[in-house]
Amino acid sequence: MSAGPRAERVRRDWGDDDSGCGVLHVDMDAFFASVEVASNPALRGRPVIVGGADRAVVLAATYEARAFGVHSAMAMSVARRLCPQAIVVPPRQEEYRRVSRSVMAILHDVTALVEQVSVDEAYLDVSGARRRAGSPASIARQIRGAVYDAHAVTCSVGIGPSKLIAKLASTHCKPDGMMLVPRDAAVAFVQALPVGALPGVGSRTREALERRGIREVVDLAHTEVGALRQWLGAHGPQLFDLAWARDPRPVTPGREESSIGAERTFDEDVSDPVQIDTMLASLAERISAALRGKALVGRTVAVKVRTADFATSTRSRTMASATDSTLEILRMARALYADVPRHGLAVRLVGVRVESLEPRASASMQVTLDEAVADVPGRTHRVDTTIDDVRERFGRSAISSGAAVPSRTTISG
Repeated sequence: MSAGPRAERVRRDWGDDDSGCGVLHVDMDAFFASVEVASNPALRGRPVIVGGADRAVVLAATYEARAFGVHSAMAMSVARRLCPQAIVVPPRQEEYRRVSRSVMAILHDVTALVEQVSVDEAYLDVSGARRRAGSPASIARQIRGAVYDAHAVTCSVGIGPSKLIAKLASTHCKPDGMMLVPRDAAVAFVQALPVGALPGVGSRTREALERRGIREVVDLAHTEVGALRQWLGAHGPQLFDLAWARDPRPVTPGREESSIGAERTFDEDVSDPVQIDTMLASLAERISAALRGKALVGRTVAVKVRTADFATSTRSRTMASATDSTLEILRMARALYADVPRHGLAVRLVGVRVESLEPRASASMQVTLDEAVADVPGRTHRVDTTIDDVRERFGRSAISSGAAVPSRTTISG
């Protein structure tokens, strides 16, 4: 669950009673950009954007760049127009992962109940750490100091009685802040927010609610659940519960990644179906190798397509059985891509993602079509892992799977 946008005029002081606040949400501030600034202090105080060439997208931006309207996922060409004086640095993913691992180790020193939800954020349940580490507010201060001392980057920490409140609190104390919302203040805090600040309220849901006069969470809280269900389906009652600060989700330590994906922005808009299919195959190979490297399989495949007019479409489909097979993922990606409306436009970006992940060892898996025909269960996995081993020793270009051969029949322009 990701929080919505920050509400600028929400008060910061809700009291100092942290006795019922066992959940912390730690969120790194402009993480990739902050790591770059820490590596090069000459960048401090300047607008910095992390991303690729002009046709790429912004991965991160310092708050000095954000003041000009730059934000992550924005086209780099747009970001450069908004902030021509920005310093653009290429991403260093391995360095970000290294710092992330160190930060997560700091959190695990506090408690074993750490749920990492991304490279730069995590929930902690510190209810059982009071005797050893102090109150939740004290623990939050210790974490912020330890992270800065280790890496010269800042984090914001929300403290609350639930994951919902802790996440919203960290969002509203950025950057480099700490915010405590006591249990008794949780409902008042949530209902002081605009409805768009709630997690799960995107632009379409917000517009649907605002058309009915629901602009603040307090309006949502006093709307009939039946009406919300009629307007928003099952999502309506869920939002009603959030409007009353009801969130029973526990902090789940050791939670595996919920998805693994990759995407590519072409150097020039592409109309050639073979070139697009080759990229889909490359992405499927990369994702399936990542799944096998983590001993995970996934049930849902999603495809993202951005056309030359910057319109972005996604399609996803859940399979009957989880897989880490390059070929199975690519087959599904090809079918989903064919279902995306492109209106004859060239393609700017394609992405593939595998979701609904679970450990391979405990997953219920079926043999693939190829294995059934050959009557050799497990053959596809052995071929894939052999390719992984060869690439590990000799590089990615050393070998390619048959899945990478472009399909002229399944991809149309």
